[in-house]
Amino acid sequence: MSVPTIIRRMTGRDPGEEGRGASGLEVFYDLVFVVAFSIAGVQLAEYLVLGHYRTAIVGYAIATFAAVWAWINFAWFSSAFDTDDWVYRLLTLVQMVGVAVIAIGLPPVFASIDADAHVDLGVVVIGYLVMRAGMIVQWLRAAVQAPRYRATCLTYGVMTAVAQVGWVLVAIIPMTLVPTLLAIAVCMVVELLGPAIAETRFRRTPWNADHIVERYSTLVVITLGEGVVGTVAVLQAVIARTGWSTETAVLGLAAMGVTFAMWWLYFQLDVGRPLARHPAKSFVFGYGSMPIVIGCAAVGAGLHVVAMWLEGDARIGEPAVYGALAIPLAIFCFGTIGMYYFLAGVDARLLPLLAAAGLPLVAGAVMAAAGVGVLACVVTGALAPVLSVALVEANARRRRSS
Repeated sequence: MSVPTIIRRMTGRDPGEEGRGASGLEVFYDLVFVVAFSIAGVQLAEYLVLGHYRTAIVGYAIATFAAVWAWINFAWFSSAFDTDDWVYRLLTLVQMVGVAVIAIGLPPVFASIDADAHVDLGVVVIGYLVMRAGMIVQWLRAAVQAPRYRATCLTYGVMTAVAQVGWVLVAIIPMTLVPTLLAIAVCMVVELLGPAIAETRFRRTPWNADHIVERYSTLVVITLGEGVVGTVAVLQAVIARTGWSTETAVLGLAAMGVTFAMWWLYFQLDVGRPLARHPAKSFVFGYGSMPIVIGCAAVGAGLHVVAMWLEGDARIGEPAVYGALAIPLAIFCFGTIGMYYFLAGVDARLLPLLAAAGLPLVAGAVMAAAGVGVLACVVTGALAPVLSVALVEANARRRRSS
């Protein structure tokens, strides 16, 4: 990596630049985000095992949206305007500090929702403001130094600033949960409208399709790894108390197997590669990948729930334990398959692939409802990405031999 000894002009990168990959700074940035995913996942699992579903789901949605949306903004900006000079690096550090503050503020969000009190977004909003302030400065710098994209960059900066006013009001005005969620929805709409207006009404930023695809892929890989780390940590606690057992070994193997198969499915389908041929679909890819990443992170939380059930800490029934893993796994599998075929075009392989992903999940749910043991249900549901990968590989071999 080059040493940033000078300030470079932020004129815009070449969108057709070949071999453009993620920089070391971008990967480091992703790792900080995974800390937020990890804390949100732990909170999700702990409230799920208590049966506090509203707290778990609403708190997790708020936490992950704040993290993923900020990540998306940085990823697309860096794809278009990364200068890798010292100013750019320091502003990236500011955003990383904001992520850390968000992560610290997540437990109070869940606790306040659980207590039916005003949602305690104070620390999270402070962290989010720090992140977005760094991003606004980046957009303003690009507006000054890249005249071709000035209107686009100013639109991004203004819409981002307007949204921050809304977030501050949400944090400081005492409201119950429902009004808070409505206010959050308004702020989310403003956040999402910013790029839509900027990229469609003015000149499109010069993002690089290969770079964007690698950025999303890297985030998926790191998120999958975090899920494995969390599950292993919980299993280690179980083993320290009760020693090794068949159940812990099965869950450990299932956790490694399902996350490995999820990785294999995402990369074997090569999700996002057709984006270069269909740049007009970039908004669906950018926004539609949010539930894929969130589902990916929640799979780790679901495995955490199963591990706590093994430890005897779960107050919920076995179908709910299975659902904690199966629902995010379904979101990831169907989201990954759907995104690929949206970009590449539908063919005859789509329905068999959806069936390969769906049948194990449904079978596991039926088994759980019938009172079959949780681990058997988990292993069955975990076959969803495995069967999908097997079908994708079989189709690939068939195409190569024809």
